[in-house]
Amino acid sequence: MLSGHAVNVAAPGLERQGTAAYRVHGMTRRPFSILYIAPSRIGDAVLASGLVKALADKVPDARFTFVGSELTGPLFADTPGVERVIVMEKRSLSGHWISLWNEVRDRKWGLVVDLRGSGLSGMLRRSRRAVHRPSRLIEHKVIEAARLLHLEDDPPAPFLFTSAETEARAEALTAGAGPILAVGPAANWMGKAWPAERFAAVARRLLGSGGALEGGRLMVLGAPRDREVARYVKAAIPGGRQIDLVGAEPLLVCYAALKRARLFIGNDSGLMHLASAAGAPTLGLFGPSDETLYAPWGPAARAVRGPRPFEAFLTIDPSLSHSVCHMMDLPQGEVVAAAEALLSETTPETVHA
Repeated sequence: MLSGHAVNVAAPGLERQGTAAYRVHGMTRRPFSILYIAPSRIGDAVLASGLVKALADKVPDARFTFVGSELTGPLFADTPGVERVIVMEKRSLSGHWISLWNEVRDRKWGLVVDLRGSGLSGMLRRSRRAVHRPSRLIEHKVIEAARLLHLEDDPPAPFLFTSAETEARAEALTAGAGPILAVGPAANWMGKAWPAERFAAVARRLLGSGGALEGGRLMVLGAPRDREVARYVKAAIPGGRQIDLVGAEPLLVCYAALKRARLFIGNDSGLMHLASAAGAPTLGLFGPSDETLYAPWGPAARAVRGPRPFEAFLTIDPSLSHSVCHMMDLPQGEVVAAAEALLSETTPETVHA
């Protein structure tokens, strides 16, 4: 069943191994412990999150210990069978890995899944391990993650578990009449951020008189640091039709709230991937990032860019680090047209079924 550092959860062999792992002398059933080391960035963690659902579905007695950053660890808090979420804060001289080793070394793990490609799993007592290694293949990150468990032929879609309490909080936040246009106007680098005033103009067009979402509500999402850019977008719609989730709620609650959105428009960011994982029709705005690798995933997800391909940005900003907005050549009219097309291709019933 082992092939290098990958584990095949789809093959019958794993089922036999899993059953043997939970039974002692064919009678006593015991949990199958999984250590899952998630990426530190939200987008990467969401894109790989289908692996958790695949394991939860295939191994009903799985008991998960999740390791993530301050942002990504809480994304897995509502997973069935979760025993612990460890938030790993980066320290100098790789001290965070030493701390993690001290946290997990005393246990025999059934499986270690390491999306960060560390050497930790090689030092732990475990039956199996699946460790991410850089790939030379040019493929979407969902497929790349699926290769860890040999699921690349049918890659599991991004998915996060939510509790009844999380869903109830999201329901309360989004209660009201009218469809919801969700917007993620910020990005982790200004080069990828479409101008806030264009987000505002698109919101006015879609939610205003004669718009595809006429009379609907505007949900704005972001981190606490995004409040200023969000202010410009919120000003496009009267306060009574706003749902302000900027820095106000845990990411899992935002994810649950996005399940109730009729459309999401946002920059290439972790929020964009949260929206598509939630099943909201998602329009991702791209410029100096590669949609071949990072387009929002799913049948109701689309990527739109201006006239320049990704490679053109590398010629003017090879390190993709300049403090300049590279999104100026994406016209707001093109975004409106793409949004209207996506709305016409989807319905609330089919998207969230």
